[in-house]
Amino acid sequence: MRGWRVVCLSVLLSLWVLTIPAAAAELTFNTQDFPPFSYEVKGMVSGPVADVTRKVCAEMKIDCTIRLLPWRRAQQEVEQGKINGMFPIGWNAERAKWLYSSPPLLETEYGFFVRDDNPLSFKQIADVKGYVVGVFGPSNTATSLEKIKAELGDLTIDMTPDDLAAFRKLSLGRVQAVFSNRDVGYDALRRLGITNVRYSGRQQTLKYYIGFSQKSTDKKLVDEFDATYRRLHKQGVIQQVLKAYKMDAAALE
Repeated sequence: MRGWRVVCLSVLLSLWVLTIPAAAAELTFNTQDFPPFSYEVKGMVSGPVADVTRKVCAEMKIDCTIRLLPWRRAQQEVEQGKINGMFPIGWNAERAKWLYSSPPLLETEYGFFVRDDNPLSFKQIADVKGYVVGVFGPSNTATSLEKIKAELGDLTIDMTPDDLAAFRKLSLGRVQAVFSNRDVGYDALRRLGITNVRYSGRQQTLKYYIGFSQKSTDKKLVDEFDATYRRLHKQGVIQQVLKAYKMDAAALE
């Protein structure tokens, strides 16, 4: 009789445990004010990568929080493990030391903007030898420009705290070029109302990713996020999200 009581009690305890709701999986993300890829509208982080991220989270049935912060702080919080991920980012060897990478989301390019009175048609890095070049940094864009400087030698980098400052300087003739993401540059010119600056040519193509903190994010959850993204990409869902922004999804790797 006593044995039956023990069995019944065990069954009741098992049923009680099963009725306790499991803690919902959650991912937190940081981004920066980086139009046209990420920006804030009426207090909500918006843009193509935020929309893609929310679409994947909804498919996974998990909660995802996205915050917009100054880029240096946004990165520090992810590196310290306080936040799970950040976007959009270019990939490099240094980031690979502390981040897991998502599949590529978008394909874009870096290049040089110049004033209209400069006839430059950029083809090779020697074309900007001796230039003073503005760039937003610290950033992956600035890191790329520093590599160009190391190879070219004769080039001066003028680093600014945001893209808008760099383009203002270029418009006023205080720098000879700005090295920028093409789409970011076009958006900055539109917002500033600058009409005497043009894109002179591509230096490199690149892809943008989501980076996940290795310190604070379960690799299994990252793998599930990546697998869900790939499935939605194959179904054409990701392409539809990006089409609203006149952007194309990167090919799956």
